[in-house]
Amino acid sequence: MKIQTVLASPVGDITIQASDKGLSYVGFAPKSQYPEGSNTHLQRACAQLTEYFDGQRTSFDVALDTQGTPFQQSVWQLLCQIPFGETNTYGWMANMLNNPKAVRAVGSANGQNPISIIVPCHRIIGANGKLTGYAGGLARKSWLLAHEGIKITH
Repeated sequence: MKIQTVLASPVGDITIQASDKGLSYVGFAPKSQYPEGSNTHLQRACAQLTEYFDGQRTSFDVALDTQGTPFQQSVWQLLCQIPFGETNTYGWMANMLNNPKAVRAVGSANGQNPISIIVPCHRIIGANGKLTGYAGGLARKSWLLAHEGIKITH
C-alpha cells in the first residue's frame, strides 16, 4: 500500500509517496488519495531532501519504486548519472542511450519523471543553453539550478 507525506521546502510543498519497496512519487502536485503515513523510505527521502536544500547533500541514496516503460526507466536511470552542479541536454541523453533520433522521446520521458529533484530532470536544459520545460514550473527549475551553482540564461 502506498502512503505519503508532504515536505515544506524553499520551492514549495513537495508531496512524497512511497510503497514498501521505495519512493514512487516526489513532486509538486497536491496530495492525492493516499493516506498520510511514514515508513523508512519517506523518512529517508525527507531527511535527504532537507539536507539538499540546506546545502549539505549533493546526491541521494534512496530506494525507488517507479512505474514506467523500459525506455522511460532507462532515461530516468541516466538522469541519475548527471552530477550535482552540472547540466546536460536531451540530445546528449539520446546519444547516451544509443538512439540519437530519440530526442523528443527523451524529452517526453523526462516530463514523465515521477521523482523530481532526486532523479534530477531539472539538470536537463536546451541545446541552446536555455531553460526548457519542467513539470514543477520554470521558476522552480531555475531555483534548483541556481541552488546547485548553475547560471542559466532565460
